[in-house]
Amino acid sequence: MTDQTFDLLVIGAGPGGYVAAIRASQLGMKTAIVEREHLGGVCLNWGCIPTKALLRTAEVYTNMQHASAFGLKAEGIGFDLDGVVKRSRKIAKQLASGVGYLMKKNKIQVIDGEAKLKGANGAGPAVVVTKDGKDTTYSAKHVILATGARARTIPQAGLEPDGKLIWTAREAMTPDVMPERLLVVGSGAIGIEFASFYNAMGAEVEVVEMVGRILPAEDEEVSAFARKTFEKQGIKIQTEAQVAKLEKGEDTVTAHIKGKDGKTEAKEFDRVVLAVGITGNTEGLGLEELGVKVERGHVVVDEWLQTGVKGLYAIGDVTGAPWLAHKASHEGIICVEKIAGQNDVHPLDVKRIPGCTYCNPQVASVGLTEAKAKEAGHKVKTGMFPFQGNGKAIALGEQEGFIKTVFDAKTGELLGAHCIGAEVTELIQGFGIAMTLEATEEDLFHTIFPHPTLSEMMHESALDAFGRVVHI
Repeated sequence: MTDQTFDLLVIGAGPGGYVAAIRASQLGMKTAIVEREHLGGVCLNWGCIPTKALLRTAEVYTNMQHASAFGLKAEGIGFDLDGVVKRSRKIAKQLASGVGYLMKKNKIQVIDGEAKLKGANGAGPAVVVTKDGKDTTYSAKHVILATGARARTIPQAGLEPDGKLIWTAREAMTPDVMPERLLVVGSGAIGIEFASFYNAMGAEVEVVEMVGRILPAEDEEVSAFARKTFEKQGIKIQTEAQVAKLEKGEDTVTAHIKGKDGKTEAKEFDRVVLAVGITGNTEGLGLEELGVKVERGHVVVDEWLQTGVKGLYAIGDVTGAPWLAHKASHEGIICVEKIAGQNDVHPLDVKRIPGCTYCNPQVASVGLTEAKAKEAGHKVKTGMFPFQGNGKAIALGEQEGFIKTVFDAKTGELLGAHCIGAEVTELIQGFGIAMTLEATEEDLFHTIFPHPTLSEMMHESALDAFGRVVHI
């Protein structure tokens, strides 16, 4: 018989939940984790990892088509869609299996089934897990909700995803056919990544965005550069527009798109991808009965991830933006270490969470945009260095993009960094470390960056902010 009493019970085995469970076990807590689907959650199974596998395929395919630019010959280039999808799914399965290994290694009991919270007289709520119609009740001093989120749908008749013609991210990740014409509704990270993938694989892609620019969370200069680059690649983009209606045919969808001029145009597509945000998985957990506060589809927590109900915490996507796996993992560690009474635990500073979009070119940022820094009352200095001024970028054949830095003009504090170009998702953490260490411009000036690397642009951007740039 399985154990039924724990120090900590985690509901949800995504990157927030399983990391929290591991840290708890390391700190000596008797720990269990409940998962209703697959270990690894959406990130490993249907999000971060499999989409990056698809985008890597698109990157290689694009490079093959431009082989002559590198003095190479490649003929008869094509792709096997089934093979592309199978590679993505194989990688997801491999990593999900790895989470299972980590659970065993850390002696964490994995409980399969659907969890629901129930009031208890002890230190924390009881958890009832249903599997195959049978209920089992578990108790724990502390319970962490890490139930994640799912795709948000447009609350309008006719715009609901059906899994065949109108896709969410899940269907877009496992297409049975390559659409010739694809409409992507929404231009955040998810929408732009799918637009980039399908465009690279040969589809005619159109993006519709309600607000005035794509990638609206990014710095305005990054958004503008990204749009210009995507349009040069053949992606059609409409901003300040919305899909008023979708009419489904046998194997096509007619989208009625209302443009910023107020006129509505009907266009036919093979498939539509809805990428209009996500909402927390809060239903069916018994939150209302316990008095847990839920606003706009997300659980409300304090700086230590407490819900207001004794012994109950929530982390990750279920608590709201930013919806990022690394944010969830970090919150899991903060939450558990606070529960355990560890010293030197700090609340999460959202300004220091890097964000990455794996389109082509890649986009990455951390901290305040120039506009947000000014809104916060900072007098700023900004620096920018273009990829075309970097030797490594030229050697790679990756000359599109730039790195922008935002500093406080008085103190020299690094307030933010905003990048677009090859491999910037790998570079951004350098700025993340600098912000964590509260680096100033002088610290970055005195840091030695290796040559030839793309990272040299980080140095040059900081130098440029203070009139000291060398290579432009």
